[in-house]
Amino acid sequence: MSARFGDKDGLIPRGLVWRVFADRPEASGAYPLVAEAADPAPVFFLSPGGYVVHVAYGLASVARRIVVGEESRREQLVVPAGAVTLHSDVGDKPVPADKVTYDLFEGSFLQGRASSRPYYRGANPGDLIILPAGDYYVVSTYGDGNAVIQADLAVAAGKVTDATLHHRAGEVTLRLVKVAGGDPMPETQWSIGTPGGDSVKESINPEPTFVLAEGEYTAVARYQGKTYSKVFTVETGKNEAVEVRVGDQVTPDALDGQDGSGD
Repeated sequence: MSARFGDKDGLIPRGLVWRVFADRPEASGAYPLVAEAADPAPVFFLSPGGYVVHVAYGLASVARRIVVGEESRREQLVVPAGAVTLHSDVGDKPVPADKVTYDLFEGSFLQGRASSRPYYRGANPGDLIILPAGDYYVVSTYGDGNAVIQADLAVAAGKVTDATLHHRAGEVTLRLVKVAGGDPMPETQWSIGTPGGDSVKESINPEPTFVLAEGEYTAVARYQGKTYSKVFTVETGKNEAVEVRVGDQVTPDALDGQDGSGD
């Protein structure tokens, strides 16, 4: 057996997993596995009869029914697979690998014909992900805030697509202080909202750090039954500390009742 990327493309040199099944099920309904191999061009010694040969290459796979006779023979399968590696940057600087993950979906986000269920979840930057050739869209999540972007990409058989997604976001550290540059107040609870009143993130950490998409936000700190707030702006690629001063009091529980995510 051997496999190639396409009828006119080269042989697949590594990474193949072969399994040969009998073409008739047992009493249980399962098709018995009679042979397997992980070589690029394995040789199987089989008794005459019918079989189903299955080969997997990453997330791509094909199967073919064959009939074995008294003579040796060669069979070749076409596995139309390609690969993708993903990276992200912000302000022309790479995003640290431990701060970004990717989910891949079949279809096109821009054309509105995308699957709602991930085809591949939780990929890391630089991973070589082998996929069936076709159209996909990737969701890149930077940090655990709202810095999420989508992009379409095409995977071609026998080729590696290297894609970089450009985030427009920054890291923000929140601190409730009595004076500028002072120590953060302990046991502070935080909420971040948008100008439209949507809750973005919550935390019970007295000095949390969030990755937020570029834009304007309101930070609300709750401390000892009182609530303090400050409007701030996130700029792409800028990591800043936002200090909320004790004394800037607003209506208690200003953001209560809104859905957010806690850390």
